[in-house]
Amino acid sequence: MEQRVVGHTGLRVSALGLGTMTWGRDTDPLDAATMLTEFLDAGGTLVDTAAGYSDGAAESLIGEFLSGTIARSDVVLVTKAGVRTWRSERAVVDASRGTLLGSLDASLRRLGTDHVDVFVVQAPDPSTPTEETASALRAAVDSGRARYVGVSNYAGWQCARMAGLLGPDPGLAVVEAEYSLLERGAEREVLPAGEALGFGVFAWSPLGRGVLTGKYRHATPADSRAASPHLRTFVAPYLNDRCFGVVESLVRAAEGLECQPIEVALAWLRGTGVASAIVGARTPGQLRSILTSGIDLPDVIRDALSDVSAPALGYPERPRS
Repeated sequence: MEQRVVGHTGLRVSALGLGTMTWGRDTDPLDAATMLTEFLDAGGTLVDTAAGYSDGAAESLIGEFLSGTIARSDVVLVTKAGVRTWRSERAVVDASRGTLLGSLDASLRRLGTDHVDVFVVQAPDPSTPTEETASALRAAVDSGRARYVGVSNYAGWQCARMAGLLGPDPGLAVVEAEYSLLERGAEREVLPAGEALGFGVFAWSPLGRGVLTGKYRHATPADSRAASPHLRTFVAPYLNDRCFGVVESLVRAAEGLECQPIEVALAWLRGTGVASAIVGARTPGQLRSILTSGIDLPDVIRDALSDVSAPALGYPERPRS
């Protein structure tokens, strides 16, 4: 698997990352162990988790694997903090210094390691000064508990603000953003900010929360995320006519190339310059179909998919004439 440099740092990660959001809940330990082994055997290195995934169960599973046959040095480990609890199906964001550093300590205990490679603030917290959040990230690096730091789901201006507060040392290394043919909002400001300021971008949900697989074209499969009580609302925003139109174009492109829709969707994303695409397969079978993808996308098909999925732009991203 291709290894890519993250922004202007010395960090290198696999072009595909392994997401663990369902581990410990919808993905059992045996399947999780199988996926991690097959991912590493395929040349993958980036494993992405969070303190809030299955209330810490995902991190605990990774910790068990790292204490067994998986070498810590084989994994580029990313964890996230800042989402404390769920109330009425809504996240409660807390990116205060105490919460972030306390969460990091708990994550390290569950993971069975003394450091993570990247520590990420999972979401912006409007009630905590950005200076305080930045101080927590700096403390994580200064104490050796994290090698690099990043943020997730931040707007372009928020990324720029954080990069300015962190300065060149420790620096803002990574921004995680949802990015796929169904969600291209990161192109407006986050990707240009990364090019200008030197941070790399990890794309989460590169398969449009599963919709770009084509599985929802005619019905909702009983074993799909959209049918899960935990993840139904996660998929719902992309079950609409606009997204289905993009999916149909994707399917036609895949048929013409004699491959699967996921191969085309990931090939399109690889050409955007992101450092890694974090795939959240729930089963070993799903992961295998992703790991075998690796087509070269013809420019004419790339351009056609870019046109049909283009995000709406306006002032000031597209200045008035």
